[in-house]
Order: sequence, then structure tokens, then C-alpha cells
Amino acid sequence: MSVYLDYQATTPMPEQVKEAYLEALGVVGNPSALHQAGQRSRAMLEDARERVATALDCEPVEVVFTSGGTEAINTVLKGTVWARQQADGPGAHTSIAATAAEHHATLDALTWLADHEATTLHTVAVDSFGVMDLDHLETILATGEISVLTTLVANNEVGSLQPVAQMVERARAHGVPVHADAVAALGYLPLSFRELGVDAMSVSAHKVGGPVGVGALVLARPAPDMQALHHGGNQQRVRSGTLDVAGAVAFAAALEYRQAVREASGTGLLELRQRLTAGLLGVSEACVLRGSVGERLPGNLNITVAGCKGDVLLFLLDGHGVQASTGSACQAGVPEPSHVLRAMGVPIESAWGALRFSLSYATTAADVDRVIEVFPDVVHRAQKAGLSLPARR
Repeated sequence: MSVYLDYQATTPMPEQVKEAYLEALGVVGNPSALHQAGQRSRAMLEDARERVATALDCEPVEVVFTSGGTEAINTVLKGTVWARQQADGPGAHTSIAATAAEHHATLDALTWLADHEATTLHTVAVDSFGVMDLDHLETILATGEISVLTTLVANNEVGSLQPVAQMVERARAHGVPVHADAVAALGYLPLSFRELGVDAMSVSAHKVGGPVGVGALVLARPAPDMQALHHGGNQQRVRSGTLDVAGAVAFAAALEYRQAVREASGTGLLELRQRLTAGLLGVSEACVLRGSVGERLPGNLNITVAGCKGDVLLFLLDGHGVQASTGSACQAGVPEPSHVLRAMGVPIESAWGALRFSLSYATTAADVDRVIEVFPDVVHRAQKAGLSLPARR
């Protein structure tokens, strides 16, 4: 029996989405062309844009299709810095506020900006659940230096929901724009761009059953100016390049399908996660829940197993047909403890033993019961293997 519990890494494409995708792939025509074939493609593209906008509760003009969440995040962070430099001169001081628990799409972009554009990075503290410390945020905003605040809507590793509304309120008082990385939250929470009140929001299609290589940057009409990452056509606000019409159609279909499934499920996903949580934590006192207990994504379960290595636990689980992860798939294969857990203050010896189980609406009670059944053997064998850590430098 194979059990897939790594839905926050990527999600299978439902049959309805495949059908919409394949049908759209059969339509020829560059949506920027003026002939009939081009205009048919343009009509399909704009219909998809409207459907995505409806799902995200924003205006169609605010939807900028991208190659995924990473491009959208990089566009906001780098584009804001470059726009400030263009307005105030190459030596303009730029500064960005974020936590150390962000996704690496954000953290690596911030490191690049610090190294190449002399951007100052202000690290906002998080609590033991991975939630941003609003008092510390206020202290940083009060410096008057911040060019943009970026935050997750929900942490992709430990699932904790962030107080985005309070962040926006504080940032607005200091005239600071806010970007929200909603990649992990998309499809699991009612997500309204209008209600979040942020200036920009990043999302990705393959997290909700759409194709890989498609995403969107939702950019509010009054959002501050930002420069594009690349140029050559000006097909969309802050983005050039021939648009992937079929990808946009599939993204719209995936969002609509996921919304219908989520609403029909009610509390079913939450109940399955709670069942899995109780079953795994009951195996040993070495198993500890990480992240917020109540304010978290309904399908996210992150635990650490003291005295074990996460990759050993994954290997043993995989031997039982259970697919999970130690954290973000973008860091897969990197022999380092989770940066999110370390930001939360989890001791390094415990952080090494991290496991993330991410359930979705296709997960069944039988899947959960299978994981609970094999987990005692997995923990026992992993603890026998021990915790062999690399030498500290």
C-alpha cells in the first residue's frame, strides 16, 4: 500500500484539470497576435485570468501570470528594490523586513539582494510556534527604513498561520508595502486578496493540482512601482514573455476544483490530521509536535523525533510505502536541520529529527491508519541507528 503525504511539495493533477489542460494545449495562437487564432487564445487567457481572480478575490487586472511562486516572490522583492534605486539613484538605501522562517524562495532572494544591491535585511523574530513577533515587527517598522515587509500566510514547514491582518495594520501606519507568500496556504484556506489587504501576493498552481511552471503574482492596483525581472514584450504588468495560455487555463480549473472539494470536505481534512497527530505522538515521548496547535493549516503535521535523523526516518517510511518529507522540497537532499525549526528555537539535536506530513483532500482514513501502523517500527529502527551528527565548525 502506497501512501502519499507530501502534498505541500506538489499535488497530483485531478482528471478534470488534465482534461481542461489537454484541451487548451490543442489550441494554437499567440495571445498577443492580432489574427483570429491569436484572439481565440487571448479570449481563453483572459477568461482564465478572470476565473483565477474570482478564486483569489481580486480584480483580473491584478493577476500577473508567472512561472510559479518563486518568480512571483523574486519579482516583488527585487522589483521593489530596483524601483527605489531608479527613483532615488543607484545608491538609494533599501531595506526589507522578514523572518528567518520564510521559504527559501524568499530567503535566497533576500541574500542575493544583500550581496548584490547592498539591501539591508531586518530579521523579525518568531515565537516557538513559528509565528511572527508583532512587537518586534513594530520596533523594526519604527526605524522608518523598511522598503517592503514580506511574510508567509502560512508556514510551509510547520503550518502555523501568520497574523497577516495585524502585520498589514502596523505596516500601513508606517507607509510600508506588504507582500504575502500564499503558496502553502492556497487551496487549504479561504484566501481573499481583498481581505488580506496586502499589496502583493504570490501563489503557485502545482500546489493545488495545476501544472508545474505556472503561478501568479497578484499585484494591487495602487501597489508601489516595481521593476520587472526580465524584459521583452511587456505582455503583463511587471512581466514580459509569451503567456502560457494552457497553463493559465489549467490553473483556473485547478483552483475551482480545489475550492469545491475543500468546501465539500468541511472539517474532514482537519479531523484526519488530528487522528494522525494523536497516533504518531502516542508512539513515544520522543515525538514532539512543532508549530501552532490550533492556528495552522488543516493538513499540516510537523513533528520532531528526538535521537533520530529525519532522512533515516524518511528512508524507513519509504520502505513501508509512505512518502513524507523533512521540510521544504526545495531543500531536499541538503544535509542541514530545518532553518524554520532553528528560527523557532528548537535545539539542533531535535531539529535533525524533523518530519512533515502534509495531507490533502485525497487523503483517506486508511492512509492515516497505515502511517500510524508502521510508525512505531520506523521510530524504533531509527532510534537504534542513532543520531550521527556532522562535526561542528
